[in-house]
Amino acid sequence: MLQHYFTTMKRNKENIVIDNRKARFNYTFLDEYQAGIVLQGCEIKSIRNNDVNMSDSYCTFDDGELFVKNLHISPYKNSGFSYKDYDPKRDRKILLTKRELRKLDKAVKTKGNTIVPAKMYINEKGLVKLTICLAKGKHNYDKSQAIKERDLSREMRDFE
Repeated sequence: MLQHYFTTMKRNKENIVIDNRKARFNYTFLDEYQAGIVLQGCEIKSIRNNDVNMSDSYCTFDDGELFVKNLHISPYKNSGFSYKDYDPKRDRKILLTKRELRKLDKAVKTKGNTIVPAKMYINEKGLVKLTICLAKGKHNYDKSQAIKERDLSREMRDFE
């Protein structure tokens, strides 16, 4: 009887997805990678509470390692963690394979390419994953064209 209880018990997992809509508007994505991220203790709880701002974040290389900068993860309000020592915009290391890092490093050295985080989510194992994209900046006329297409599709959807 006791064994049956443990086999039917399922963990309640929420699909937490934090999307960087500003990056989708400002950049054209060329290539996409799924990466891990190094976090401190209470940051995972803040991510589960959707206390993350990815709008101005970007990725840079430092000594062959990839770091995400300006990714704002608010401190968890109910922890005993000292807020004085916590920097919500600290640089966080991104975990990728050496092959992927070399490929990205080579691509970033090309003029106009950058690496931006597009999405953060928690996978089925409970680990935080970051979708990073090799991107090229859009021109103003590309942005206005995207706005026109979005408005047109919204009108067509409302019309139906």
